[in-house]
Amino acid sequence: MTPIIAAIIWACGLVGWTVIRHPHQRRARKTQTVTDARSMGDRLALGFASICLSIVPLVYVLTGFPAFADYAFRPLMGWLGLFVEIGFLTLFYASHRQLGKNWSISLEIRDRHELVTDGLYRFVRHPMYSSFWLWGIAQALLIPNWIAGLAGLVGIAVLYIVRVGPEEAMMRKTFGPSYDEYARRTGRVVPRIFG
Repeated sequence: MTPIIAAIIWACGLVGWTVIRHPHQRRARKTQTVTDARSMGDRLALGFASICLSIVPLVYVLTGFPAFADYAFRPLMGWLGLFVEIGFLTLFYASHRQLGKNWSISLEIRDRHELVTDGLYRFVRHPMYSSFWLWGIAQALLIPNWIAGLAGLVGIAVLYIVRVGPEEAMMRKTFGPSYDEYARRTGRVVPRIFG
């Protein structure tokens, strides 16, 4: 594993994310929204995360900026980054597929929205956020730069902190006690090991 191969792997992850997401965005635009809980904070967090996961590392990969924050590349980190990125793309694809028409890019409830509690959702309430955390970890492992490498984790942290609470409140308001019961038996982004 070399730094160039690691950068190519990172870029393939960005392309994979785009390819997986695109058809779901197109379908979501055609499905009527019943509840829209988007806020300025939500939009800013989503934009910030997008910049941290795409623009910042892309600038680094293409230009080497900011070189002052570079550290020595370790092949083992590149290999780990490859496996984490495969996990990210697999989980990202599966969570989109299992949500189906219930998915939206923002805090929205769709027409005839259903509470999905099977497949991945049997174990965690937010497997898509789980996949984003993996994406941030993969970026940190594949890009040997303290700023560009870690930017993804910072972006995901901001998105997660700003969005998950309101998203769960919206689901609780929509699905009531059934969501409370579902939340009691599942973890947010990591499966519960005990009860």
